Amino acid sequence: MSSSWHDFHEHLVQSTSLLNFQRGFTAVRSSHTALSRFADHTALLDHLHRGTAPSDQKNLILTGLIVCAKGNSRSGDCALTLLLLALWPGLDGVFRRSRARRLGQTDELASEILARATQSIRELDLTQVNWIAATVLKNVERDVRRAFYREAKRQNLQVPFDLDQHGGIFEPTDPDLVPAKLLAELTNLIGVDAGLVIRVVIDGFTQAEAGKALNLSEPAARKRFQRAIKRLRAQADEKS
Repeated sequence: MSSSWHDFHEHLVQSTSLLNFQRGFTAVRSSHTALSRFADHTALLDHLHRGTAPSDQKNLILTGLIVCAKGNSRSGDCALTLLLLALWPGLDGVFRRSRARRLGQTDELASEILARATQSIRELDLTQVNWIAATVLKNVERDVRRAFYREAKRQNLQVPFDLDQHGGIFEPTDPDLVPAKLLAELTNLIGVDAGLVIRVVIDGFTQAEAGKALNLSEPAARKRFQRAIKRLRAQADEKS
C-alpha cells in the first residue's frame, strides 16, 4: 500500500483522539436517534465494520452521519471523519483499482480519492439515494476515472487501454442511454453477457471483478467477455 495512502488513514485515526473531535461526537450522538446508542466512535465504527446488524440498519446510521457532515460545524467535521473511516475499506478498494489502472501518480491518487469522497459526502442528495456506501464509492471511482481521461484528452495524451486490466472509459453521450435502456439494448445485441460488458466497459471493473459479481470464474468471465466484444464488433462491421 502507498505510504501516503496509509498516512492519510493514520491522520484520520489520530484526529479522533483530539478534544474537538470528542466534543463533535457528543453533538453527533444527540443529532440522530440511530447514533445516540454508541458510547464512543470506536463502538460506532466496530458496529459498521464488523457488526452483524442488517444492512438497512447500518445504512440508517450512515444517513445520520451524512446529515451531520453537511454542516460546517464541529459536529460536521466529526461526522465527515467518521464517514471516511467507515467507508475506508471501500475507498481502499477504489484506490487499489485506480492505481492498477494507472489513473495517475500514486500520491496524487490518494489525495484525489479523499477529495472526491469528501465532496460526494457533503453534496449527496439523500432524496435520490437508497444505499449510502455503495453510492458514495461508485461516485468516487467514476469521478476519478472521468477526471483522468478528461485531463489526458485535454493534453492530447494517448492512454494505453488493455481490456484485460482496465474498464470504464466509455461514457455515453446519448442521454437516452440510461442504465436500464442500455442493458436492454445490449441484451438484444449480445444476449446474457450484456451485464458483464457493462460492468467492465462502463462501470470500471476488471473482467475478474465483474465475473465475481456475476458468480463466474475468472476464465469464464474472460472468455464470455471476449466473445461478447467479438459479437459487437462483428455487428458493427455489418452495419458499416
